[in-house]
Amino acid sequence: MDSTNGGSMMDEARGGTLPPGLTEEEALELQLELTKVDDEIQTLKQVLTAKERHAGELRRRLGISPLSEIKNNITKGWHEVQSSNAYKKTQETLSQAGQLTSSALSTMGSAIRNRFGEMSNNYSMRHSLSMPAIRNSSTFKSFEDKMSKVIGSGANGDDEHPPPGNNSAF
Repeated sequence: MDSTNGGSMMDEARGGTLPPGLTEEEALELQLELTKVDDEIQTLKQVLTAKERHAGELRRRLGISPLSEIKNNITKGWHEVQSSNAYKKTQETLSQAGQLTSSALSTMGSAIRNRFGEMSNNYSMRHSLSMPAIRNSSTFKSFEDKMSKVIGSGANGDDEHPPPGNNSAF
């Protein structure tokens, strides 16, 4: 292994010169160690492949399919999500929002019910619809517009709104 006769075996194998600060003996030791580690990696890969094959066979014999494993993993993951603090805080926030919305809709329903109660106490519905003052009120116009939209997108799939003067439904 004399470097004076055209280079060493290590130099030829690597296609160049030794890195600075590394002797030929150290390079040879490192090359032997690298070969040994590569062999161990190959052996471990073969053992792992054999173990995976064996585990697959055991699963098959137990009736555990890949689909059931996925289902179990999803179930376990969902359980972990449900027990997380973020999920609990989100659930709490949505619950509070639902309660506030319910309260607001209840209040709005009461206001509408009271308004219609006032109208029915003062006038009969037929009479109030025929009175221009009531028909031109913002409350009636808003109600009439909403009803037109509901009726207009009814069962026939028609988006046309009935003419404003057509109150044959009343």
